[in-house]
Amino acid sequence: MKASDLFVKCLENENIEFIFGVPGEENADFMMSLEQSEKIRFILTRHEQGAAFMAEIYGRLTGNPAACLGTLGPGATNLITGVADANMDRAPMLVLTGQGATTRLHKESHQVMDVIAMYDPVTKWAETVRHPDNIPEMVRKAVRVARTEKPGACLLELPEDLAKLPSDKEPLPVRRLRRSVPADKIIDRAYDLIKSAKRPIILAGNGAIRKRASKQLRLFCEKTNIGVVSTFMAKGCVDMDADYCLYTIGLQAKDHVACAIDAADLVITLGYDMVEYHPRLWNADGSQKILHIDFLPAEIDECYMPEVEINADLAHTLWMLNERIDQDGGLSFDLPTQQAARREMKADFKKHSQDDTQGSIRPQKALWDARTVMGAEDILLSDVGAHKMWIARYYQCHQPNTCLIPNGFCSMGFALPGAIAASLVYPEKKILAICGDAGFMMNVQEMETAKRLNSNIVVMVWEDFSYGLIAWKQDNEFGKHTDLSFGNPNWLKLSESFGWHGHHVKNSKDLQSTLDKAFSEDGPSLIAIPIDYRENELLTERLGNIVCPI
Repeated sequence: MKASDLFVKCLENENIEFIFGVPGEENADFMMSLEQSEKIRFILTRHEQGAAFMAEIYGRLTGNPAACLGTLGPGATNLITGVADANMDRAPMLVLTGQGATTRLHKESHQVMDVIAMYDPVTKWAETVRHPDNIPEMVRKAVRVARTEKPGACLLELPEDLAKLPSDKEPLPVRRLRRSVPADKIIDRAYDLIKSAKRPIILAGNGAIRKRASKQLRLFCEKTNIGVVSTFMAKGCVDMDADYCLYTIGLQAKDHVACAIDAADLVITLGYDMVEYHPRLWNADGSQKILHIDFLPAEIDECYMPEVEINADLAHTLWMLNERIDQDGGLSFDLPTQQAARREMKADFKKHSQDDTQGSIRPQKALWDARTVMGAEDILLSDVGAHKMWIARYYQCHQPNTCLIPNGFCSMGFALPGAIAASLVYPEKKILAICGDAGFMMNVQEMETAKRLNSNIVVMVWEDFSYGLIAWKQDNEFGKHTDLSFGNPNWLKLSESFGWHGHHVKNSKDLQSTLDKAFSEDGPSLIAIPIDYRENELLTERLGNIVCPI
């Protein structure tokens, strides 16, 4: 077979289900081969960045990579933002790019650039196929590296002339590996550290939402009642209704849950990624005693110096700790500050649940209604902007991966294409994307993709005619902000032009019923609401005045 046929056969062997992208002249042979596949579905997108976000969400939801595809030159540069986002948010992904013929790569040539060098900082591994017979090894390696903790993106570049060459190779067999487990001695040290604490707390990060890890974490908390504070990307690692759920941290301002961390005499970090929430924000003087449990060693940082460090499979580590708790007949701790933090947060969530405002809607009310309409297994995706901060604090979860927030690389334009991918993975679930008006317009062209696929998604756009998060941060630091305003389209006409259902909700009492209606409609629906971002300054003031209980 020719090399492009072998490439597709290797992807099929890896159980790759989807490839999202925009093809070009240089991957024409690959596309012809892909068209013959009965196992892989190609989703044509309207921009390569949208394709990368779709592949990212598939990876975050399934734990397995999908692929995004672009041609050489501008196709590859268009992919890179979404690839960087997936890599820093720890989503497994394959990136497939075309390249000019090997006969012209050594010289100045049309659209040719060093894609591998460009992608080196934003992938776990990136390489050019230099011989057709190498394809089985390279595909096997790319998938394995992408899935290995911490997951991320791997790129394979196929020059156009190599795609045509013959090969008699076959795909390599897929053999899954088991992650290493910790030695009993280090578990004993960790367990002794936990037993000696009076007020331990858990700070759960992105790694804690792996399915097995979340299960063992919940068992650990039920045995100990130790409270769990999650980062943005760890939402749902424990059920929001559990007494030990202390909700989310990461606004970079004092919050009730920060009081619980301050009062702790041991912080147990699980799958913690400091790209989300830097330790200087919760351990500025380096005085906190830390137990680090993660798949990889801790990053070296003066504010993060663990007393004990366990580098192994997270679920198995928690299972070993649970075994020791059972042997001891349970553990008991003094945790009134954690219980107080949960009470304060719950009261805060409900404060505007019965709002009846006209002309604009508070963020708290919009999220209360969204949570009311969404089921425990349904999926909300947040774009990046001021709304992300409100979602992080006010939208809580029952299950892992039911609120997807980009919080490592934090790229705007994520939520609309991400919602399309989520609907492909889980067509039976409600899929809600919440975007600012700025972020939504960055990949607005994917409205056509959603209509073409008849994606059953709802997108709620919070309209403030501004880059609201930047204004919020500038106001906090300088007392004013630069000109960050812009105009918007007529949302109803925009929806109609793309064949979407459209709704414009100006009064808070109408939002919940509109959400219900949108989810009952066939195909994609857009809901635009004027958002009351006067609440940004009020939240900043309220958090700044928090006094921790003694």
